[in-house]
Amino acid sequence: MSDKLPINALELLRQRTVESERIEYKAGWNPDTTMRTLCAFANDFENLGGGYVVIGQHSDGDGKPIFPPVGVAENQLDKIQRELLACCQLIQPPYFPVLSVELVDGHYVILLWAPGGQNRPYKVPASVTARHKSWHYYIRRYSSTVEAKGEIEQELLSLTAKIPFDDRFAQVAQVGDLSCTLMREFLLEVGSALAEDVSASLESLGRQMNVVGGPFELAWPKNVGLLFFNDAPQRFFPGTQIDVLWFPDGPGGDRFVEKIFHGPLGRMTREALDYIQRNFLQETVIKHPQRAEAQRLWNFPFTAIEEAVVNAVYHRSYEEREPIEVRISRDELVVLSFPGPDRSIRLEDLQAGRAVSRRYRNRRIGEFLKELDLTEGRATGIPKILKVMAANGSPAPLFETDDDRTSFVIRLPRHHLAQARVMETMDVTMDVGRATMDVTMDVGRDTMDVTMDVPVRVAALLQVVKGEMSRAMLQQAMGLGNADHLRKAYLVPAMAAGFLDMTVPATPRSRQQRYRLTEKGKIWMLAHLQR
Repeated sequence: MSDKLPINALELLRQRTVESERIEYKAGWNPDTTMRTLCAFANDFENLGGGYVVIGQHSDGDGKPIFPPVGVAENQLDKIQRELLACCQLIQPPYFPVLSVELVDGHYVILLWAPGGQNRPYKVPASVTARHKSWHYYIRRYSSTVEAKGEIEQELLSLTAKIPFDDRFAQVAQVGDLSCTLMREFLLEVGSALAEDVSASLESLGRQMNVVGGPFELAWPKNVGLLFFNDAPQRFFPGTQIDVLWFPDGPGGDRFVEKIFHGPLGRMTREALDYIQRNFLQETVIKHPQRAEAQRLWNFPFTAIEEAVVNAVYHRSYEEREPIEVRISRDELVVLSFPGPDRSIRLEDLQAGRAVSRRYRNRRIGEFLKELDLTEGRATGIPKILKVMAANGSPAPLFETDDDRTSFVIRLPRHHLAQARVMETMDVTMDVGRATMDVTMDVGRDTMDVTMDVPVRVAALLQVVKGEMSRAMLQQAMGLGNADHLRKAYLVPAMAAGFLDMTVPATPRSRQQRYRLTEKGKIWMLAHLQR
């Protein structure tokens, strides 16, 4: 019954790739509570993609795992799996989670992956161990499993056979339309043990990743599988693309430059963001005669753009034949996607960064985007855009939709101090493909420099490094909420480029590990401070 999961088990246990409300830790095997939670994850009331139950892992009062885990005795593993199989047969309609046994810090734990089911609603006995059983529906409310009653039960029943588009079977395609190469590249990138099983067939690998389903005699790929693991998903979902448009004369002008990005969602998103970062982002440094430190700002903060684009990729409808558009002019950067947000979200809540959707349009796309480190988690995009724009000193972003929610627009205004500088720079060069710019001009008694010598994220990291700093210290200094995001998106690129190194390189996970600038990093910082 044991299998491997399509994500990194240790990252999951430490809540680095899955939100805490989608993980339930249990110190020991309790059939009743375990089955109620599995039933709730299968019902996936909010379309979050189900969740995970970890047996043999205790947690603190805040739901954080405690290491090393208490573990499950090796001689109990088979017994628990047999009992679990018998208990799962009590779920109506039939539902079975994916089970994996993992060795963590010398202790065995059982991981149960319970993706949102295809045949909800599901119900299970309140007590699977009782002699007389009564079946009930269960859902997740934040990090708790509760019985669905009254209006909630009626709403759950109304979801019968309503599966989010990305988790449906693509009956116009075949399993062979999935790319085994792309799937294995993904598994290697996220550190899944599934990548080690080189003998698995395409269908077997697809089923273990939950991108293939249906009966064994007639298997179908799921839409999310084609979106991430087919080289040309636009063949199946027309409009699956990101159009980046540059308007040198403004949106009403006659001239524009268009760049279209296709391909698997992860690759397409990264390539579009890289193109924007290389060609349209510039840092302005203003040196004031009465201040010791210069003022640094970006025309558009990259993190805000990243969140806006990824938000569009995550929440757009792939049933509509409309691309995502990123419109860039001298005054603003606009991200347009179709359709708009769910009607349960009020526009005033969006503007304040308080909006949380009652139910997600796509429940699987977010999982893969998070594994690829393109998003930190659910409901973090809008608040982060607001925070990053404010930290850069930029005007507040604008979020727009119409009464019919036919589209969603995110407007990122250019920083007012960068606006004139960028206009003159672009007038002189008109070279939007240029990756490095170093232009200086005098503005009154201040000096403004526009430069982009290293990737934006690496530059941002280098500027906060003071002496030797732990990862937690760097995470706090960067204002990031996800440690794994810091590692993948900032630390690894900075070290790979030779700007940063570790104080204990032989033991990367040492508790004494610190990070410091290399000589190359110090030279860059010195040149940066002198600009």
